[in-house]
Parts: sequence; structure tokens; C-alpha cells
Amino acid sequence: MEVESVNVGLPREVIWKQERVSTAIFKVPVEGSIALRKLNLDGDRQADLTVHGGPSKAVYAYPLEHYDYWRTRVQETPETLGAFGENLTTRGVLEADLNIGDQLRVGTALLQVTQPRMPCYKLQLRFNRDDMTRLFALSGRSGFYFSVIEEGEVKAGDSIEFVEHVEHGVSVAEVYGLYFDRTIDPELLRRALQTPALTDESRSMLLRRLT
Repeated sequence: MEVESVNVGLPREVIWKQERVSTAIFKVPVEGSIALRKLNLDGDRQADLTVHGGPSKAVYAYPLEHYDYWRTRVQETPETLGAFGENLTTRGVLEADLNIGDQLRVGTALLQVTQPRMPCYKLQLRFNRDDMTRLFALSGRSGFYFSVIEEGEVKAGDSIEFVEHVEHGVSVAEVYGLYFDRTIDPELLRRALQTPALTDESRSMLLRRLT
């Protein structure tokens, strides 16, 4: 498992559907080591802190393996990595491999897996497709958020290593399935809600599925 690309970007204003929108989804790959801090990477910010960023969503990662899927289905998929707004494009690790609460050493930083990414309309803006949010939700290819336990530095080519794996835990893929699957596994939902590292956002989403 390794970091394929480190991507950062600052908020910018763009016109979307005749309205001015502030977004930081346009990330670009950077060279060299980048400091990874409690709330973000150096040179990176989030535009709307009500739904992005914060301690539990300090770093967003997206698997390189998903790019082939999107490029065969969505011709608007950019060639440049960072297209999904991810800070880290990863290789060799998928949503099913990571449990909520897992701790991983990435570069010199220590990160903890917190939740899948909820699609928002900024994906429609980035891909210039009105159906991109729906396609993303249905794909199951959510990527994953990390909190930062220990600050450090990260660069392309760094290894990603498990420091602590939550045995018999609930994976990022399973939580995402609980968000969107038509039917719900009650036992899986119970286990997810009992996961100490589950974020308030995910807990709220899952509780809404109960109703």
C-alpha cells in the first residue's frame, strides 16, 4: 500500500448554474514532502466547513484503482489525479480493506480511518455532469476520510502501513452500504452504531436509516 499522489488546493470561486460558488475540489498533485497537520495539509483548505474538513475529516483519500472504473463510464473524468477532491490518491488499499478506527502510518504521520465520503453537488461541478452525485453514490467507490493522530509529512511514494487494525470491525465499504443500500442488515447496523470511532456525521446518517 502506498501514496500515489499528494494533492492540494485552495478555495476558488467558479460559476455553476449561473451562480457564484466557492469550492476547493480542484486539487492538483504536488511534489516533495508536504506537512500534514491536524486539520489539513499545507497548501490545502476546504471551502465549506459545514460539510467538509474538521478534525474527523482532515484528510480525504481516494484509491487510484477507481480511476479506471470512472474513465470507462464517465468521459468527463479528468486525467489528473486529485479529480475527486482527494488529498491522497492511494494504491493497494480499498474501502473494504479499512475498518472504522483503523490506524495507519502514512509517511511520518499517524492517521485514523473515520468514515466514507458523502457525495455532494461539488462533484457535479467538478465533472460538469448533473448526475455525478448519483453516479458516485451508486458506485460504492466512496474513498475514505482520516483524522490526524500524529502530525507528520507525506509525499508521493510513501508507504501506507497498518499500525492498528480493528478486528471484527465495520469497514468503510459496509458503512457506505448502510448509507445507500435498499435493504439494511440490522446486525451490521447495530455493530456500526456501537463502533467508538464512528463520526457523529455517520452516526446521524445511520440513525436516519432506522426511521
